[in-house]
Amino acid sequence: MGAHAEYVGPAEPVEQYAGERAELVREIAAAGALKDPAWRAAFGEVPRHLFVPYWFRHGPGGYERLWGEDPDPRRRERWLKGVYADTALATRVRDGLLLSSSSQPSLMARMLDELEVRDGHRVLEIGAGTGWNAALLSHRVGEERVTTVDLDPEIAETARTHLARAGFRPTVAVGDGARGCPGRGPYDRIIATCTVPSMPREWLRQSSPGARILAPLSTGLIALRVRDAGYAEGRFLSTPAYFVPLRGGTAAPVPRYTGGLPRSALENDLFRFLLTLSASSLDPHEALALWHLEGQPRRERFGVTVSAEGQWAWLDEAAGPYAWPLDGR
Repeated sequence: MGAHAEYVGPAEPVEQYAGERAELVREIAAAGALKDPAWRAAFGEVPRHLFVPYWFRHGPGGYERLWGEDPDPRRRERWLKGVYADTALATRVRDGLLLSSSSQPSLMARMLDELEVRDGHRVLEIGAGTGWNAALLSHRVGEERVTTVDLDPEIAETARTHLARAGFRPTVAVGDGARGCPGRGPYDRIIATCTVPSMPREWLRQSSPGARILAPLSTGLIALRVRDAGYAEGRFLSTPAYFVPLRGGTAAPVPRYTGGLPRSALENDLFRFLLTLSASSLDPHEALALWHLEGQPRRERFGVTVSAEGQWAWLDEAAGPYAWPLDGR
């Protein structure tokens, strides 16, 4: 599945926009992320602008393209301001639909902090995106220990080109992210930058004992500790997370008819998290009753267990009274 990066010339100098990067690092650190000095160095030294040569701004008339070589200096300034702002950027749009984006830098920083990467770890990233996250990982553990996989060959090739321009050549693979990349495992850490409906079992099979998996599920981030190829368990982080769905895997369950539910609940971020997490098993009215009964529980009270018998989400305790299957078993 792996592929070598095509030659695109020497790596470009990173001194350009160093001040903008430093300011972004200060902003992210002030928000409580980048506790590990190694990640702070990575964010300060890996140039985001090489990974986002253009981005799309959504407006009333559709998407507007802003790029770094626009002849209009005002538009170039808008492009640069967006690149080094702490915000997610749409990077690939097709027929009016968002296909790929560069995630919000502070969210990426929190996810990388929570991944608990150490020297010598082998890391698998699901969803290549622009390649910036793979570059940050390569800076941290070395490009030879990083693998990123994407279903879309064009996205993978673009990420490969961006990485080479920034001086990094990790393995960029084309394939179904739900199947991982077995030829490069086992992995000590797996991180997904796309939402999964349930935990792909191939990720556990390709993990070393004690590995950590961090992935968007529902509208949160689940952090699993892998015991072995057949068992993993963990809790959600408190952080909300909204990513494009994993393509190529099974479709995410859709909440059943929500008619009759109060608008105040449907507009509540925490209830929507529970509603999506339990969509395959709970009636929306049952989910609302549970939400009220348990005092509107926050994300960190929920967890997920994956075993040979199936996988399920739960509230407070895996063996407690509130649990429901994620994979139909």
